[in-house]
Amino acid sequence: MTELYPPLHPYDEGMLDVGDGNLVHWEVCGNPEGKPALVVHGGPGSGCTPGARRYFDPRRYRIVLFDQRGCGRSTPHAGDPAADMRHNTTGHLLDDMERLREHLGIERWLLFGGSWGSTLILAYAERHPERVSEIVISGVTTTRRSEIDWLYRGVGRFFPEQWERFLAGVPGVGRDGDPVGAYARLMEDPDPGVRAKAAADWCAWEDAVLSLEPGGAPDPYSGRPDAARLALVRIASHYFAHGAWLEEGALLRDAGRLAGIPGVLIHGRLDLSSPPDTAWDLARAWPDARLVVVDDAGHKGGASTRARVREALDGFAGR
Repeated sequence: MTELYPPLHPYDEGMLDVGDGNLVHWEVCGNPEGKPALVVHGGPGSGCTPGARRYFDPRRYRIVLFDQRGCGRSTPHAGDPAADMRHNTTGHLLDDMERLREHLGIERWLLFGGSWGSTLILAYAERHPERVSEIVISGVTTTRRSEIDWLYRGVGRFFPEQWERFLAGVPGVGRDGDPVGAYARLMEDPDPGVRAKAAADWCAWEDAVLSLEPGGAPDPYSGRPDAARLALVRIASHYFAHGAWLEEGALLRDAGRLAGIPGVLIHGRLDLSSPPDTAWDLARAWPDARLVVVDDAGHKGGASTRARVREALDGFAGR
């Protein structure tokens, strides 16, 4: 079994002023003279984790991690109802990534991430292809409205009881309504009890969708600390209610802009939350990408997924 690299600690970190009152936390570890790589976390609103550092050979990579606006150690934290969400959009995050690259004096970097991080990676690379050396994605998403509708409605056919409870959290919406938009509104309610219940109901649904997968924790959403859970649900519902401010299908349509950027797409065949057809479509639209389907993994991944990610990153380390 492929092991990840040993735990390591940052040799540099800071808070980057990105405007609008936001400070984005960043850290760098590994080899200061190594190949630059940026870890783009999921969620949106999950925050980066120390474990992400361990996919990279610390002798060969200069590993950059950052917490996207409103989550992790970035401020203001979206768990605080006073945090203004108007300046937290996909466009703002793309600008933040460019500011961070310039701040660290990096010319080009490899991008690594998954789930929502996949969407942000693709949007950044299509906007700034000259700044991207390679891409490794684990869990491909493009956050199309059709993908959002599948995650919060379509996949309910596999979990009818849990989906009914998810809908019950937003009375009056009904089966044909907009539960994501309704949850986003609840997360802006001045009553902390309303926000806490909405976050719990949202996370219970997310956990249910991942419950059939063989790997990972049984409560990947509900098991988070209270503040982190509130921030995650507030940010995620905010983004998904707006279709991530992306034109429908734009990331697949514009995948030709990635020409010349080598990529590896790693996707679990058992991923119910983000079915593999999106990864397949992206691989067909991006000729420099190689799709690896992991038969025994879902969205949470597992040992086989980790091995494929490390293999891809090791393979790019010497380029």
